[in-house]
Amino acid sequence: MQHPAVPDLAHTTTRPVHWLATAAALAAVVAGSAFLQPDPATAAQSGPEAHTRAAAGAPAPAPAPDPASVDFPLDCGPVKSAVKKKATGDLDGDGRAETVAVVHCRAGSGTPPDGVYVITRPKAGKPRVVATLVDPKDRTNVTDLAVREGAITATLLGYSSLDVPRCCPDRKDTAKWQWKDGAFARTAPAEAHSV
Repeated sequence: MQHPAVPDLAHTTTRPVHWLATAAALAAVVAGSAFLQPDPATAAQSGPEAHTRAAAGAPAPAPAPDPASVDFPLDCGPVKSAVKKKATGDLDGDGRAETVAVVHCRAGSGTPPDGVYVITRPKAGKPRVVATLVDPKDRTNVTDLAVREGAITATLLGYSSLDVPRCCPDRKDTAKWQWKDGAFARTAPAEAHSV
């Protein structure tokens, strides 16, 4: 409640002049923004490779191979294979992207072992598997997969013995592969530790 000795504050009552001033200010902002537009956006890759390709009229690099179009060296019997994870990147420095795929046989239940395969697209022909990094016979599962700066990294889960239930891996290993001397070499230590 306002004390009767305090006069009414001028800003608590709106008058038409206040509304006109607000409308004029808003109109000035809108009109000013029509004249002061930013320069149009232009997207271009930077770096010497992008400029030399564009200047030479060379075509853009082919997309990474699609693992759905590849026959994997995986015997699944009457069921089909399934791509669980994939990552892409230029692994051998040739300017074309390869795909690394984690693949297993579709299973109605349980945890089927994974295989890790490198897929490339030749200059002519369809994509094909060029390397097997993890064989499903190793009975491991892959939880993480990445391609960064030409290196493949993966987290592998496995089993210390045949007595360990296939639902519950008790070994964890971090693996890293890089293209060296014409082949993929595992550069991370193959030391597994208990989960």
